Amino acid sequence: MRNWKRLGRATMLCTTAAVALAGLVGSAHAEDKKFKIYLSLSYSGNAWQSEAANIVKALAATPPYDKQVELIEVISGTDPQAQISAYESMIEAGADGIVTFPISSTALNRVIKRGCEQGVKFFTYDATVTEPCAYNVSYITSGFGENSAQALVNELGGKGKIFLSRGVPGNSVDKRHTDGAMHIFKQYPGIEIAAEYYSYWDDRTTQQETAKALAAHPDVDGIWAQAGEYGAIQALQDAGSKLVPITGENSNGLRLALANPDMQAKGLKGVSAGSPPAQSGYAFKLLMEILTGKRTLEPTNIEYPLPWVPAASVQVCAGDTFENGCNVFPEGKVPSSFVTEVFNPELLPELSLTSALDGKPTPGATIQPLPADVVKAPNEPGINCQNCEPPADLYKLTKIQPTVTP
Repeated sequence: MRNWKRLGRATMLCTTAAVALAGLVGSAHAEDKKFKIYLSLSYSGNAWQSEAANIVKALAATPPYDKQVELIEVISGTDPQAQISAYESMIEAGADGIVTFPISSTALNRVIKRGCEQGVKFFTYDATVTEPCAYNVSYITSGFGENSAQALVNELGGKGKIFLSRGVPGNSVDKRHTDGAMHIFKQYPGIEIAAEYYSYWDDRTTQQETAKALAAHPDVDGIWAQAGEYGAIQALQDAGSKLVPITGENSNGLRLALANPDMQAKGLKGVSAGSPPAQSGYAFKLLMEILTGKRTLEPTNIEYPLPWVPAASVQVCAGDTFENGCNVFPEGKVPSSFVTEVFNPELLPELSLTSALDGKPTPGATIQPLPADVVKAPNEPGINCQNCEPPADLYKLTKIQPTVTP
């Protein structure tokens, strides 16, 4: 009997050792395997999309990801059906993960669910989907629309004609921004929306559409703009119009203009906030940590912080990165359309200006681990969840407070 017990213990020890060894081998295999990752863009052609894609490309070429990742970029355009077809092809090709800017928050759900069922991990960045199996990494729940709208209302004293320069029709980012902004504007009867147009987050298109609006409403008092906002400033200058308060996103051109005393004297005021291209890199690193067994994370909505730079806080950088409080590059360093928010020392210390401009890895950099915790985003029906309840303070102001009574 005693011998049987000894044999049992020996067998158990061997089994335990084998399981442990298998775990180590499995972990090593996850480390060594080359994962097939797709970078799926829908809308492209503007500076923001190029930078977001370049960031992922630069990270994928940074050790050790350069030995672990086969990265394939696919651009499908603004038609949801085209992106659905692209996803289907990626799934059939054996994708391990898809890092994507989705064109619609709902139209892609069915194909995303099918991909999840086949083991594909979907990580969206900036724009979101409502399919529960996807990971959404986005700043859009952090309040750009409502905070920037309140900033414009404050500058205008609660009354005046304004333009709304929007993004891409049907996209979750544009919807959330505009919903938040309208929540504020509707509180002020003195605010008149004289023109509303889609500018596709592009400087040139914004300039063209703003010029059309100025032809009909030359007496505009302010402009609430999403990305492409520097085009609105150019349209005002081309028309010989007075400059007016503008709230926009993070272009280098806008930030330099806000800090320019000559433009201030002509009436330009405002704030730079909005979407950081760095979200794509954060989504990609989270995906890779899951695939390589370094992180366990169920599908969830993750919030990226909202940049907020009022005119008085603009500070020109001396070098190639954001240091000592600087937040814009000198004229000639980058194009005016360059979206400044590409750095995050905590989440993406591997990135450099070259990463965002050319998609090249930073010399000598290696991938650094992400912080253990992620910031969960609130549920927002139609934006990042289905059949869910929004928080009671959905449009709570977090960056600015009213200086005008509604």
